[in-house]
Amino acid sequence: MSTGTFDDTRPYTKPVQQRYELGLSENPYPPLPPVLDELNRMMAQVNRYPEFLPEQLPRVIGNRIGVGPEQIVVGGGATGVAMQIMQALIGSGEDMVFATPTFDGYPIMAGIAGVRATTVALDGLGRQDLWAMVRAIGPRTRVAVVCRPHNPTGTLVSASELQAFLAAVPRRVVVVLDEAYVEFLHPSDTLDVVRLIRRYPNVLVLRTFSKAYGLAGLRIGYAVAARELAARIRRWQIPFGMNAAAVAAVRASYAAEAELRERVRAITTEREQLAATLRRLGVVVPESHANFLYLDGPEIAPALRRAGIVAKSYPNGSARIAVGDPDAGRAVVAALLEEQLAGPGK
Repeated sequence: MSTGTFDDTRPYTKPVQQRYELGLSENPYPPLPPVLDELNRMMAQVNRYPEFLPEQLPRVIGNRIGVGPEQIVVGGGATGVAMQIMQALIGSGEDMVFATPTFDGYPIMAGIAGVRATTVALDGLGRQDLWAMVRAIGPRTRVAVVCRPHNPTGTLVSASELQAFLAAVPRRVVVVLDEAYVEFLHPSDTLDVVRLIRRYPNVLVLRTFSKAYGLAGLRIGYAVAARELAARIRRWQIPFGMNAAAVAAVRASYAAEAELRERVRAITTEREQLAATLRRLGVVVPESHANFLYLDGPEIAPALRRAGIVAKSYPNGSARIAVGDPDAGRAVVAALLEEQLAGPGK
């Protein structure tokens, strides 16, 4: 993997003639049919406010996971919950630790909240360097973030690595385990969240309905934590902050589990086929466990941009692309093949 300098706050640039939007790791499919039915039904009631403070949604999610509603924090997507976490846990002059590059929201929100960010470079294979993160934790560190799978490379911290990391982190530091893409993991790679937070009360698991469930526009995210930790974060809950359709959409999404598994299988199958094709072209592609691929190379992002493909680009020329749409995948291959054929004198 290239070792260039990254700037996570740099937005991607849309081309003049856009063909495919692959820069936001969105689900290429609309919400599942039963979820759409529920959303259409809810539209007749949007003249009414949602709950002043959410009670039903934490109950629905808690029942699904196997914890009480008092252990669930909900917000406007995982990003909204992450902002509540920063506001609740990190004071003036204190800091948080996370890998770089990572999800754009962390450095952006740290800047908004006035939080000092300590970043740790990925290793040569695009993985989070957990032991470097442990060494980066100082006396004023309050939060450390581990993404599983990691964004943007899609790499996965193993369960044993994570356990060793958590054992080494001081209990005064809250570890945010960002599982935004957990539904794309193989079942053997998933963690027992209930057991994890029981053993490590300083761990907070962050998830979203934006990715696998295809509800990015509804902004529904949540965190699972020990009661005391969840209570600290819920104090930053915005009144009327959750949309009125959230409960119905989540219930319908949970009820459509079989359809969700089929959709995830289609996306991950396309991911593996596209990754194999790109590697045959000589593109460096780390093994991904999410719904995107990280394409490492100095000319990747410019080549995609010229082809009208929006990607999340990085200053070293690499790019992250959402997967799942076969037509978009073929366009990516064609763009990079054309780049190769054009050669250095293009």
